[in-house]
Amino acid sequence: MLRQVSRNGMRHCYALQCDVYKFFDSLDHGILLKLLGQKIKDDDVMRLLAEIINSFSSPRFPAGSGKGVPIGNLTSQLFANIYLHELDHFMKHELRIKPYVRYTDDFAIVGEDTDSLQRIIPPVQTFLQEHLLLTLHPKKVKIRKYRQGIDFLGYVVFPHHRLVRTRTRQRMFRKLRLKAETYKRGQSPKESVDQSLLSYLGVLSHADTFRLSEDLKNRYWFWVS
Repeated sequence: MLRQVSRNGMRHCYALQCDVYKFFDSLDHGILLKLLGQKIKDDDVMRLLAEIINSFSSPRFPAGSGKGVPIGNLTSQLFANIYLHELDHFMKHELRIKPYVRYTDDFAIVGEDTDSLQRIIPPVQTFLQEHLLLTLHPKKVKIRKYRQGIDFLGYVVFPHHRLVRTRTRQRMFRKLRLKAETYKRGQSPKESVDQSLLSYLGVLSHADTFRLSEDLKNRYWFWVS
């Protein structure tokens, strides 16, 4: 989308990045069950889904408020996409925005100027509040210039290259070192460390990180030896 809007880096291009505030904690049970009920007509399935959804209550709200799903559960990831599918529909069919992408509660919109992107924020905030009882994170709504790098989902995207976010890189090295330490103490098999290394190298393969990948492999051999 960035390449398309910027004409392969020949024009100015910006990205509006947004995040829903405390999304998993704020997800409303009643709205979620209503959305599920629009597609699922089996009463037994709906009772099971209601039991799963109502079994969790967010500590941010009073008991019995019907808010929140547990972070990390597979069902929570599915429920998140069903819940925010309404936002996708609003973006594409009401606001008619084509260069829009969302992953869980992080989403980005690409535009040619900052003014047009600024005008999108109020209607999105209103829609989230009125229809989904959600709000944008006030500290995670930002507009960045393409040439400055667009930090999204662990990568920083530039017109002619892509890097791994600094925090992502630091977390990889720290976790791999801890995995190697548990192996050397005899608390986990070496295959577990190898799998982690391959997973991290897979993440790095989507960016321009040859030297970083070589550094990670070298440290791996040092840590497990």
